[in-house]
Amino acid sequence: MFMEISPSGFVNFAKTVFYRQSSSHHETMEFARKNAANFLSLANLLMGLLSVLCTLHGFRQCSAWLLLIGFMLDLADGAVARQLNTCSALGAKLDDFADFTSFGLATALLLHTNGLLDALLVVVYVMAVFTRLCFYSSGIPFMYRGLPCPYASAILACVSLLTGSHPIVLRSIAVIMILFMIDQGIYPHDKILESQLWKKMVFAGGVVMMLCSFSPLACLYYLVWSMSYILFPEALWSFRV
Repeated sequence: MFMEISPSGFVNFAKTVFYRQSSSHHETMEFARKNAANFLSLANLLMGLLSVLCTLHGFRQCSAWLLLIGFMLDLADGAVARQLNTCSALGAKLDDFADFTSFGLATALLLHTNGLLDALLVVVYVMAVFTRLCFYSSGIPFMYRGLPCPYASAILACVSLLTGSHPIVLRSIAVIMILFMIDQGIYPHDKILESQLWKKMVFAGGVVMMLCSFSPLACLYYLVWSMSYILFPEALWSFRV
């Protein structure tokens, strides 16, 4: 026998299904909003891990490009978290872990390790990134103490691509980047996506370069961008809305 359902019962049933679906959709969207920045940090972490694998298998160019993608993701995740008001302790830890993987471990492996001194340089570079991430809080709003490791990584990745991973050049640049990261110099917070329009255009140009041209021109773009942050930190890159 079939159970009879009155019109009012059917309407109530339809409303219940609709409300459940609506509630489920709302919860999904809220979860995505709260974790959008974390997804970007995880993507940065993934780029770092893939870069490590590429280096270990001899694909150094691919490894360097992955680090530049991680550089862009790192610039975006903080801006997204602040824009959506989803900053959290977990997000900060995830961001630091992703930075250490991509801009510490993966970047250090770009250096050729043919002997004890090379291996020592890799260890020192990783420790410099670790020190920079853990202990170099400036205490000044919108400022860093020591060169942020994503910029050091971007410079090394660009040099690796432009010189064909020339070992002597890479080692020399790595030593310079270590000194910049562990010194007491003050660098502005790179809130590129929350500052002047031209800085947002610089970021957009980096996205276009990455999507349309894996070429020496794109490398030069990222290299000039990163070098300008080191050479003219206050004049160009201090945070202004």
